[in-house]
Amino acid sequence: MALVVKKFGGTSVATTEKIMAVAKRILAEKKEEDKIVLVVSAMGKTTDELIGMAKEVAGDPYRYARELDMLMTTGEQVTISLLAMAFNALGHKAVSFTGAMAGMKTNEVYTKGRILGIHPKRVEEALDAGNIVVVAGFQGINAEGDMVTLGRGGSDTSAVALAGALKADSCEIYTDVEGVYSADPRLIEGARKMQEITYDEMLEMARLGAGVMQPRSVEMGKHFGIPIHVRSTFTDKKGTMIREAYTMEEKDFVIRGVAHDDKVAKIAIMGVPNVPGIAHTIFSSMADENVSVDMIVQSSRNIERNVTDMVCTVASSDLGIAKEVADRVAKELEATGVLIDENVAKVSIVGVGMLGNPGIASRMFGALKKANANIDIISTSEISISCLIEKSVLKEAANAIHDEFFPRA
Repeated sequence: MALVVKKFGGTSVATTEKIMAVAKRILAEKKEEDKIVLVVSAMGKTTDELIGMAKEVAGDPYRYARELDMLMTTGEQVTISLLAMAFNALGHKAVSFTGAMAGMKTNEVYTKGRILGIHPKRVEEALDAGNIVVVAGFQGINAEGDMVTLGRGGSDTSAVALAGALKADSCEIYTDVEGVYSADPRLIEGARKMQEITYDEMLEMARLGAGVMQPRSVEMGKHFGIPIHVRSTFTDKKGTMIREAYTMEEKDFVIRGVAHDDKVAKIAIMGVPNVPGIAHTIFSSMADENVSVDMIVQSSRNIERNVTDMVCTVASSDLGIAKEVADRVAKELEATGVLIDENVAKVSIVGVGMLGNPGIASRMFGALKKANANIDIISTSEISISCLIEKSVLKEAANAIHDEFFPRA
């Protein structure tokens, strides 16, 4: 007997035919004593369509984050009810729960909430009664009883967190690709599927733009020590295992992957007084509005005026709020002004193997030179290097970097 949590993304349940196909697959693979929990996303492009409607009504709906969450959480509720009906129609008991009904407790930050705890009593009772349990991903409930979404890819986090709370034997993430690749196969020619990747590498890949997993879901997997199997909904092939350490020869790779993110924007606050505490003033103001900043650069000091420029990147979805904060802070600090650049993208390399291997950065910069991509900002961690470049050359740049570290046969 095994207790398994399986997550199916939007493309896997995009139509009623695909929902029925998922139900039939689960029943065909399920052993008699197995306990199965399914965590599902909204059907197809439903979330994007809901946000589109909100934009038609409100312009920038993220200003009304509570109401946007009330809207977006409806998408998953359609999927869970249809999938539970499908199981029952096929002769197996099933019951659907929203994130709140499954005991998913979140903080108060709408549209990008964090899970504070899970109390899956109703899920456990339903499993003990012989049901397949279908849970709405991407959502939970805060202390006020309001619905809160977990950000893009939040269904991954719901699934891994639920697997941890239930002490599941494994967590399987089903998607429209066959596993985790060395780069996005939709952008990079010759992207290679990995058999394994460590939690730390996958976390860095996800943080830097690899859309196959949400960063917090990987954090959850590492915290609970649950192996995560990323695989395709549409084939029976083995996918990619995300775990603590390698068990195969893949540990010999210096670079594990190339990630990219074209949903970023650059903000520059110009002519900031060069005195202690300025960085804290700027970025604490961003944090107060729940805006996460990524790459940060402070330019060289202007000796004559004793001012500097403060530059950072934010997610495109946060740009409206971030600009309001930057304008307000710039006025308070009597800075010269605020500049916004949305024609930027981030490209990164990730790999534990780069530690102790000199020349990795040089090879990346050489590849960007071949692609005629000018570097605006560079940031590094122990296992990654990221460069901000023009969005128009992203595809060429990412392919050039991938070819440098993963030469084609």
